[in-house]
Amino acid sequence: RGISTDEAPKRPLTAYFRFLVENRPVFKQKNPEINGRELLRKMAGAWRELPASQKQVYEEASKTEWQRYGKEVAAYKAQLTPAQAAALKEERRRQQAKRRSLKIKRELTMLGKPKKPRNAFNIFVSEMFKASEGISPMAKLKQLHDMWQKLSSSQKQPYMQLAEDDKIRYENEIKLWEAKMIQLGREDLVRSKQKKPKKKTAETAKKAEPVRASSREQKVKLKSKKSEE
Repeated sequence: RGISTDEAPKRPLTAYFRFLVENRPVFKQKNPEINGRELLRKMAGAWRELPASQKQVYEEASKTEWQRYGKEVAAYKAQLTPAQAAALKEERRRQQAKRRSLKIKRELTMLGKPKKPRNAFNIFVSEMFKASEGISPMAKLKQLHDMWQKLSSSQKQPYMQLAEDDKIRYENEIKLWEAKMIQLGREDLVRSKQKKPKKKTAETAKKAEPVRASSREQKVKLKSKKSEE
């Protein structure tokens, strides 16, 4: 049968997260007016100021849980067939790839990367989506797709023009953003063709020197031959 990471032993909490879980109700009761983010910031500050003796209680509890977790994982893996182990490994790989993708998206959002341009159909959908009330989102999309297919070229033209304008907007914004990323030393986020050309290394220059010398010699010989003629 198939296997899922949902059936695997759950990773225990670290000492810090154990502190958050246990103390959140108390902090929330004392600070009912603040939102979740502010509450978390307040609790993080309390953890930093917590005496080492009190932190050790959470750290010891976490250490015990991790030892138990290690034994449970070993027992869980021992009962898997080779096919199940391979399936589990593949599922974990997909989950890790998904987490990396979300992390990159969050980072790009924080760095203010411009949104990609929309195509004509996307613009049409965003304009008409609210107008089609009373049906499910998937049904709306199908309905709008059918409507788009029936539009004439002249009816599609305004949306095509808006898409072209959005493309120009994106190109202007992405160039400025990439220039900023290069200044910040984040060339890894820049399209390859926009990166600064690499400087010639001493080794490259040394290799090129014999070629230039040979070229000069050939020119001198050719000039000498012409003068003799």
